[in-house]
Amino acid sequence: MSKLPLQYMKIKKMFKGYSEAVENLGNAAKEAGPLNDKTAHLIQLAAAAAIRSEGSVHSHTKRALAAGAKPKEIYHAIILLTSTIGFPTVSAALSWAEDIIKKYKK
Repeated sequence: MSKLPLQYMKIKKMFKGYSEAVENLGNAAKEAGPLNDKTAHLIQLAAAAAIRSEGSVHSHTKRALAAGAKPKEIYHAIILLTSTIGFPTVSAALSWAEDIIKKYKK
């Protein structure tokens, strides 16, 4: 489950300082407030769905599961967006999350 996407690894190798800065920013943002990791990843998952980023939906689904989120919580985080981003985008995001949840259940 912890395998990182190939594109991410390429960027990390090519632009080490940049990658470290991005990772540090993400860590600083999480440490700046009271939200736990599971909640933070569910929020990031919702944002990924809103911008129609399949890779980010995959990544934050993995991370949310690793932080203790249940599949039902992941689905709920996405369907809550229906009135904001529309059913077609929610449907796509659910299918991307399901890609990961199916692998996680194995």
